[in-house]
Amino acid sequence: MDKSPAKPLTDDKGMSEDSTAWLDEFFASFYKHQPVSATFIGIHTFDQHLPDFSKEGVEDLCNEMQSLLERKPQQNVNETPQYSDLLLANNFLETQLAEFQDIRFHLKNPAIYTGEAVMGIMSLFMRNFAPLSQRVNSAIGRMNAAPSFLEQGQMNVKLAPGEWIQRAMNECTGAAHFLGRGVNLLMSEFNITSKALREAANKALLAFKEYERYLSDQLLPAATNDYASGTPFFDLSIQKGHCVDLDAEEITEYGLKRFHQIQEQLVKDAGKLGSQDWPEVLGRLSNDHPSLTNYLESFGRLRNECERVSEAREFLTLPKSQVRYTFMPVFFRDAVPFLHFLSYWAPAAFGNLPIHDYFVTPIEESMPTEQQNRLLYLQNFSVLKLNYVVHHGSLGHHFQNYYAYRAKSRIGQVAAVDCARGIAMLCGGTMAEGWACYATDLMRGTGFYNELEEFAQLHSQLRQAARAVVDSNLHRGVFSFDQAVNFYSSQAGMTIAAAKSEVVRNSMFPGVGYMYLLGLDTIHKLRSRMTEKDGSSFSLRSFHDRFLSYGSIPTSLIARSILGDELQLN
Repeated sequence: MDKSPAKPLTDDKGMSEDSTAWLDEFFASFYKHQPVSATFIGIHTFDQHLPDFSKEGVEDLCNEMQSLLERKPQQNVNETPQYSDLLLANNFLETQLAEFQDIRFHLKNPAIYTGEAVMGIMSLFMRNFAPLSQRVNSAIGRMNAAPSFLEQGQMNVKLAPGEWIQRAMNECTGAAHFLGRGVNLLMSEFNITSKALREAANKALLAFKEYERYLSDQLLPAATNDYASGTPFFDLSIQKGHCVDLDAEEITEYGLKRFHQIQEQLVKDAGKLGSQDWPEVLGRLSNDHPSLTNYLESFGRLRNECERVSEAREFLTLPKSQVRYTFMPVFFRDAVPFLHFLSYWAPAAFGNLPIHDYFVTPIEESMPTEQQNRLLYLQNFSVLKLNYVVHHGSLGHHFQNYYAYRAKSRIGQVAAVDCARGIAMLCGGTMAEGWACYATDLMRGTGFYNELEEFAQLHSQLRQAARAVVDSNLHRGVFSFDQAVNFYSSQAGMTIAAAKSEVVRNSMFPGVGYMYLLGLDTIHKLRSRMTEKDGSSFSLRSFHDRFLSYGSIPTSLIARSILGDELQLN
């Protein structure tokens, strides 16, 4: 862990030519070897390509990363905010080298190949970042590259955990839906007459079907239960990714402490709402939902209301960044249930469009009444406010993204952009998810939530603490996969399906589960310290504006910069 003294990460001093050139080389390598992530970030040089996980490709990547580490310039205290960039780039390279050389996820996770391939293609039609003809040509390139990439998956992955195999099989199903009927609908909607697109889609479709046969016939019968990355890699991910000097055991201890504190508060608040059973209170939320006629309109109306409250309370300087809630495009709909496909994807960091589409689950008059009601119950006002509006579409992720894309830190601009397998770099997670969770806290007591919705918001904190517990216990071997599922379902009030999905994500991305609680608690603690320090001159708006200006870098580094010392959560 770096224990250097605090640096003012966002002052106006420049950086050396060596540091600039080295960072240029770092990003050039990153985009070349992660072409799908580059597309999501807004770098379109590699839009026709997929990653190369062949033996030669991985060796080339590791050699480049090792060379970059050996040639990294010395960190100069006057080079700010690039001090954080050099540190975080170094940490990213060290973690990636350990992942490819020691953990070797590319040899045990078949979903890496399906996720990158299908999302690499679909990402080209999620935003109008370039003329349609250009995006079609890029899609043809990726479709034609899919057979070779999926063949690498067959060559590389000989043993894998069962749930990872199942996720990859689901993604094969999703890919088949998009590459078949989805591409036909896409071509019809945009009047695309390219024969080459349909032929390339057929070629990719056959490759996904072949890969699915390999998964079901050869990989699944020999599935393992090896979901843990191991304590050394987990600790490395935490310390290098989140820049905190904690280990797995300490994270478990802290997560359990916070979990029990929040659980006790839920019981108390349930009593105030006339129940001794807090899950029963949560069950009441589904009855308060939009009508079919005002369903889509409700999203935008609630976002406008959230912004009015934020401005009236002077929470922060509101950015001029528009979100348009729109039904999921028809050409994606069949595929989405089988994929890691978000409703809110972060806008591209570069070449940002003036209006950002937020995809909403369609509820239409042609649906059977029972299906309409089920979807309306799921999309109740609590979900709309807490998730679709505050956490994602306004005060949370969307506003944080706006500030991040204007940060002086180059890594801070891109680290938290949503990509095929999660955010671009783990170091962006405590800011991105910590701020979004903090934003939902911030709206408490403003009148935006009713009392049941405030109760639901408290329950969301319980899930965040549960993630920290599962993340650390799973990867150090204390929890099996089934025990982790049981913890979520029996202790955190999640359905079995949701719990299983969460554990799959926890297992595939060590250190991601902890970033929610770490980021949330760091922001609250930092705000408390600054309130004490500034006294009557403290301004919530100024504090939030300053905090967000750092971009998507670890909240621990921001706290160290603002305070001049380390921030202890305990």
